[in-house]
Amino acid sequence: MAATGGSVLYQVAEALGASEPALRLILSIFLGYPLALFQRYFQFKKEPSHIHLFNTLTGLGIAYFNFGSQLYHSLLCVVLNFLILRLMGRTMTAVFTSFCLQMGYLLCGYYYTATDNYDIKWTMPHCVLTLKLIGLTFDYYDSSKDKESMTEEQMRYAVPGVPSLMEVCGFSYYYGGFLVGPQFSMCSYLKLVRGELTDVPGQRPNSIEPAMKRLSLGLFCLVIYTVFGPMLPDSYFLTDEYANKPFWYRCAYVPIWGKVMLYKYVTCWLVTEGVCILSGLGYNGKDDTGRVRWDACANMKVWQYETTPLFTGTIASFNINTNAWVARYVFKRLRFLGNKAISQATALFFLAIWHGLHSGYFVCFSLEFLIVIVERQAMDLIRDSPLLSQISSIPILRPIIYVVQQCIHWLFMGYPLVPFCLFTWDKWLKVYSSVYFVGHLFFLLLLFALPYLRRVLVPRKDKQKSQ
Repeated sequence: MAATGGSVLYQVAEALGASEPALRLILSIFLGYPLALFQRYFQFKKEPSHIHLFNTLTGLGIAYFNFGSQLYHSLLCVVLNFLILRLMGRTMTAVFTSFCLQMGYLLCGYYYTATDNYDIKWTMPHCVLTLKLIGLTFDYYDSSKDKESMTEEQMRYAVPGVPSLMEVCGFSYYYGGFLVGPQFSMCSYLKLVRGELTDVPGQRPNSIEPAMKRLSLGLFCLVIYTVFGPMLPDSYFLTDEYANKPFWYRCAYVPIWGKVMLYKYVTCWLVTEGVCILSGLGYNGKDDTGRVRWDACANMKVWQYETTPLFTGTIASFNINTNAWVARYVFKRLRFLGNKAISQATALFFLAIWHGLHSGYFVCFSLEFLIVIVERQAMDLIRDSPLLSQISSIPILRPIIYVVQQCIHWLFMGYPLVPFCLFTWDKWLKVYSSVYFVGHLFFLLLLFALPYLRRVLVPRKDKQKSQ
């Protein structure tokens, strides 16, 4: 909805130093908790059509509160995808049509609404919806395959029956995942509606405590971002003050800024995960010890995210469900190419264009591709080299190695985030020029140096074994 200078929300947002759309977004995310409580106590094991209607109406209400009449974009795509399922059935034509329609609509939305700044507009939840609807079409198509030709994962997510319009709407507008995710399958949603996602069969799930833990953690991250975010604005990169700082300062600002900036995403995902857990959607069975797991909708592994010294560790702990979606419906579907590197590059290209059309997204994910390749080569070298393996296993050196790894990790983890947040080439190029493209040079140097180091440090028999 358009901000109005005299509205109460506008005045509150001004007092908090935030924009009105940002305030509407955070209020909508927290609104999921009373909605989940209502569904938990008044709709558990009730008529499925009533639950679908509740989820649809609350989701549409949240969409109207945030984007006004522009909610028609999501409604149109949901209805069109339903018609694709009905009219085209379980065919590859349906998958192709859904993919092209949903991605095409999203990219047109980006093209006509994009600015040089990060704006909260209808395309933000629509990118989440796009993945949901494409994934639904894939899962519906998979159910037509012979079980012998399906993977275990495909069997788990396959949608055997024809979804009704109410089911598709309820799945699409579920209040716990409409705005910022997480991604979940139609099968999980229908289990939630039937009351099957519970640790006590036939009774409401014991999910209040785990939900409150995620909410508390989300609030803690919100405090961190609220306190430190204004001190480290994106715009500072483009100021003369930043350009005139010493080289070491310009480099050090990047990882500190990147670390704090990511907390706005961490906050949203933790809070929405709590909503999903409270409603029951977060139930993920039990582990080998019989302990109940509530991580089905987890988008963050917070401990791993905060402690891992590896780039791949951070990637594996951040935006988990979106990464899992891309792995399931893009990366693994490209096995026919017979080349893992090409499949991975294609998946990262999809992620880049799914985020938007700005050049910064493509630079960010291309750097991620380069960093992951270099890190894997470095880890293989350490594993295969007797000398490096021995050094890395010395107990007294492990803390020192860990600290060095973390410094390198966060220095160059923040580096790809610069174009991701600044969007346009003139902005991110200015920043990279000010630090003399240090990240590019570092990883390109390693990319060419590691094969030479392998020839020097790895015995020939180990080289043949690794090959």
